[in-house]
Amino acid sequence: MVVRRYGRGTGAIAVAAALVGGAAAGGCSGPADAKPGGDPTAAVRKAADVLARAGTSKATTSMEMAAGGTRVTIRGEGGYDFRRRTGRLEVVLPKDAAGADEHRPITELLSPGALYMKNRGAGVPADKWVRVDTTTLDDGNLVTGGATDPAAAAELLRGARGVDYVGEVDLAGVKVSHYRGTADIAAAARAASPQVRGALAAAAKGFAKDTVPFDAYLDGDGRLRKVRHQFSFTNQGRTVAVASTTLLYAFGTPVDVRLPARKDIYAGKIKA
Repeated sequence: MVVRRYGRGTGAIAVAAALVGGAAAGGCSGPADAKPGGDPTAAVRKAADVLARAGTSKATTSMEMAAGGTRVTIRGEGGYDFRRRTGRLEVVLPKDAAGADEHRPITELLSPGALYMKNRGAGVPADKWVRVDTTTLDDGNLVTGGATDPAAAAELLRGARGVDYVGEVDLAGVKVSHYRGTADIAAAARAASPQVRGALAAAAKGFAKDTVPFDAYLDGDGRLRKVRHQFSFTNQGRTVAVASTTLLYAFGTPVDVRLPARKDIYAGKIKA
């Protein structure tokens, strides 16, 4: 695979499949109402705006992939700046996913329109980064990197419809309101913030279905604390099911993301 040319023909899990060794314009700006009795659809659609006002948070991610009877889980941990739309995650592969017991974590830098990865795989020098243009990926990096960009996960909720209030639950000691519905990817792309719009527009064309089921959990301030999306698409004739979960906590934690210089970006080939 040639870096810097991730065209539409590469498939929605071009990078994620390699990670696991071959297994498979802004919305409303008013305050969200995360209380029972409010409009559940409006509360969920405003989640991205509320996060932007909150600024930063720590984040953990989990991506479960199932295809052809094989199931793997990729986990990530780091922080995200929702104003700048930048973040840093350390993504850990499951044991034996790539033919070895232990794997070095993959460092991912998330930014508008681009994903940078270090320790990406064989053939990439240890001191180099791989850069992927997320606006050219079939899934807009909702799946490809092995972790859904937290901003994209929230912006996807701008296309929420048929939302139901499920009830109040305890999430790591915080009372949150649980909502369930589906997100229209194309509608989310049209309403998304400019920094995320291109990636979501690409995703609207790349998935097998136009809508994505989700479960979202908002705290009393309307901040998104947890969101789980269930994606489905076809890759090389196989249906791939992906459940992506993002947890947000410790709001206000400083997040320092420095993108690599051009000389530090690898421009060669990656061994599969």
